[in-house]
Amino acid sequence: MIGIYARVSTEEQAKSGFSLESQVRECRKKSGTNECKEYIDEGVSGEFLDRPALSQLRQDVRDGLITKVVCLDPDRLSRKLMHQLLITEEFDRQGIELVFVNGEYARTPEGQLFYSMRGAIAEFEKAKINERMSRGRREKARQGRVLRDFQVYGYSYNKETEQMIINEEEAAIVRLIFDLFTKPGAVQGMNGIAHYLTKQAIPTKKGKGVWHRQVVRQILMNRAYIGEFYQNRWNTEGMLGNKHKAPDERVPVRQRPREEWIHIPCPPIIEREQFEYAQKLLQDSRRRWAKKGLHQYLLSGLLRCAHCGNTMTGRRAKNWGKYVYEYTDIKSTAGAKNKGCGRKVKREEFDNEIWKTVRSWLENPNEIAAAAEYDKQESEIPFEQMEMERLEKEIEKAKKGRKRILSLFAIGMDSGEEEVCDIMRTLKEKEETATKQLKELKARIREEKEAGFNQNLLSEAAEYYLFKHPDALTFDDKQKIIRQLIREIIVYEDHIEIFTY
Repeated sequence: MIGIYARVSTEEQAKSGFSLESQVRECRKKSGTNECKEYIDEGVSGEFLDRPALSQLRQDVRDGLITKVVCLDPDRLSRKLMHQLLITEEFDRQGIELVFVNGEYARTPEGQLFYSMRGAIAEFEKAKINERMSRGRREKARQGRVLRDFQVYGYSYNKETEQMIINEEEAAIVRLIFDLFTKPGAVQGMNGIAHYLTKQAIPTKKGKGVWHRQVVRQILMNRAYIGEFYQNRWNTEGMLGNKHKAPDERVPVRQRPREEWIHIPCPPIIEREQFEYAQKLLQDSRRRWAKKGLHQYLLSGLLRCAHCGNTMTGRRAKNWGKYVYEYTDIKSTAGAKNKGCGRKVKREEFDNEIWKTVRSWLENPNEIAAAAEYDKQESEIPFEQMEMERLEKEIEKAKKGRKRILSLFAIGMDSGEEEVCDIMRTLKEKEETATKQLKELKARIREEKEAGFNQNLLSEAAEYYLFKHPDALTFDDKQKIIRQLIREIIVYEDHIEIFTY
């Protein structure tokens, strides 16, 4: 039985000479018979080896059902030389005759050389096509044109002007999401917002009736809503074939360096002040909406020991036969990097002191504005400076350790090559982890210095909680106010430092 293989990718469907009908017609003419079995891959790129029809053809060849294969051109088999050679070698081992309409495949040194050259040219041509298309898209973006409809909730795509325009119906929901997240109310957190939108029967961008917290999070983080839309931000090269690859072989999307992003102005929906405040709350979202424990600790997640740098968590301890509630920096977990220096403070006294301070701020907002201005004038936050120094030392220690191991190995250290490789790998991982943490810490410090304090939102919180419901504050209400205003509390032996947003 003769097998005919034909393939056309999505971008080639509009080009003359590559239609499936013409390929099959030419292959039948070349085979000289109508008794052929057709293997057709439609809309599949030649970059990938795992194609439905090609895989079936190879299986039928292995099963002995096919004795001859006819194809229009080598680049129909594959756009990669390595894949072409793999397929032809597989056919050769089975004694299959491989025939091309455009050119001959001869099993001679000259024929194999010519075949390899054609494969290399096809691969080069594919790379050039991709490069030209990418360059064209980038140039189009630099001209301020939006490449396609990116399906951004709150916007519609105008094909004629190639611009994003506000979809007023969706924009109202975007404003609602930001208001629910940044202003005190009955709806709490991203999960609460998602449930609220679902109950209100508000459709998503794709017309679905169910909202997910991750969709809400993406909206809250999207800078397009303050007029900053970026193209060429994500590198998706190689992802086209992910559906044909094993999970561990799939290519992940990668973010390009900031300088390669192309900024496209778009009409804003959200005020910048509210958007930046939402980003502050997002940074703190894990602790703000954490699952409630058996015992309540008003300042959970906010306290940090000035001496050892550990966070101070709430716990119930036994003292002379009585249970006491306290905050401590002691870490009892086996994997803790720092066990803590043992600093403890009584929960009730500390909670009352901090709430008294916060309440005075809410009754007189000018006090916290002054405190925030003082924080901005500080050269560096004590703990963050200490953490930066620790990470820098850890990076340097890892670098020196790798150099020392290499030196000892070079002079004949009594260790096997595999053991040395394991040590080097561990040190490299430590260095990379510390470098990443240092980079994130510096970025956070920079953002916090640039952000400043939001006086308007403080006034709204003060009006809602104290003037409308001054005597009806629950534990959750107090905790929410504190976490909206206080970023961190550094606990010293004889005093504390409060850092606001």
